[in-house]
Amino acid sequence: MNEASPRPACPGRYEPAPYRLDLSTCPSIPVPPPGPRSREMHARAERIMRGYSGQVRLFPVVFAEGKGCALQDADGNRYIDFSSGIYVTNLGHCHPKVSEAVADAARTLMNAHDFTTPIKLRLLELLMEILPGDFAGVQLYDSGTTAVEAALRTCRAATGKGEFLSFFRDFHGKTLGAVSLARMNSVYAQTRMPGFYMLPRPDTYRPLWQRPDGSLDTEKYLDLYDEFLREGTSGQVAAVVIEPIQGWAGSIMPPDDFLPKLRTFCDKRGIILFADEVLTGMGRAGHWLCCERWNTLPDVATLGKGLGNGFPVTAMIVRKPYADAVDKISASTSYGGNPMACAAAVASIEVIIEEGLLEHARELEAYFLRRMADWPKKYVIVGDVRCMGCLLGVELVKDKVTKEPFDEAGKRVYVKAFERGLAWIPAGHILRMSPPLVMPIEVAVKGMDIIEEAIAETERELAMI
Repeated sequence: MNEASPRPACPGRYEPAPYRLDLSTCPSIPVPPPGPRSREMHARAERIMRGYSGQVRLFPVVFAEGKGCALQDADGNRYIDFSSGIYVTNLGHCHPKVSEAVADAARTLMNAHDFTTPIKLRLLELLMEILPGDFAGVQLYDSGTTAVEAALRTCRAATGKGEFLSFFRDFHGKTLGAVSLARMNSVYAQTRMPGFYMLPRPDTYRPLWQRPDGSLDTEKYLDLYDEFLREGTSGQVAAVVIEPIQGWAGSIMPPDDFLPKLRTFCDKRGIILFADEVLTGMGRAGHWLCCERWNTLPDVATLGKGLGNGFPVTAMIVRKPYADAVDKISASTSYGGNPMACAAAVASIEVIIEEGLLEHARELEAYFLRRMADWPKKYVIVGDVRCMGCLLGVELVKDKVTKEPFDEAGKRVYVKAFERGLAWIPAGHILRMSPPLVMPIEVAVKGMDIIEEAIAETERELAMI
């Protein structure tokens, strides 16, 4: 039985060679997508499967294979991947180290419930090495939603309190507790679970309160939270739950002073700060935890998506003062921590370290920020651009003064870029991008060329309507 090799003493340097694409052949769209094979295969699947995402309904190609930063569909079209699946394949598709680790684990041991295995031990110790602060309790799961639900139970067990505060337009999953933290509708449930409350969070592009100099006034938000605690809750708030950067809502990033001040706000009131880092963690924002960008340490956090580079593995992590609470919540699951999942996570973490991908994610960020800096002035329909690490958003509006969302422009830009060979993620009027952390700069340049061409063409078309 093979155990993973020890973590390198220091990070390696990024080497683009394994991830370079021949940009004369990728992207390459010989058959206008979705091509005949994609249409035929998707139609067959659609007769059976229901509940497709908006991006599939907009552009129902059938992806057949992927390697690194490239995808190929069933008709032979090749795309640059600017989605990483859905913020998942941080290391690109089929990274050899991850694929081999999963295959080796599958040949060795499939499942041993929550018994310790050598590869699980390696993962647990590796997490303790890379994570900041005093995290001392870990439990492993197979979906982000399950990890979030476990974290809610942990917060209750740790505090003896049962209420939660979360934020408008955050997303935390699709089971009842997770849904109660976010936007509701009558299909999810007739009402939010008792004790779950939502508040607005700062959005630098659409602020509710501003200082005389025009900057966002973070203190006004915190004043509202304080008043709501007194007037809208029973005073039994276990945790404030937050996405450090909003994913589903369109890569919306807080002002730099918000998370540190929220940390102080929670400390003064004996409230746990729970950061849902399923999307933002594991290098996506250029750090192991996105909260590190603001020198802030949550008490409880959830990890996922990029943790296993596509293999279903997630984690709940808890700081030492609250770690004993995990023993009180019946935390284990059927699939969490299985050897294949642990092998994928260990290999993914080691690749990030060995290949210097945290630093490279920040290098990509610097390029993306430079590239998009003039878009709001250059294009009438571009209201705002934002980026942290390999997490980007472009907001399209009908009017720069009213900032009215321009959903039709978002759909057109998405489809046009996809037709040119860019696989990415729509979100109404917001263009979401999450390229792999391994992407060479020249491939990032080509992807941004495609997006800018799609924006320019859409703007010309809409001006004629």
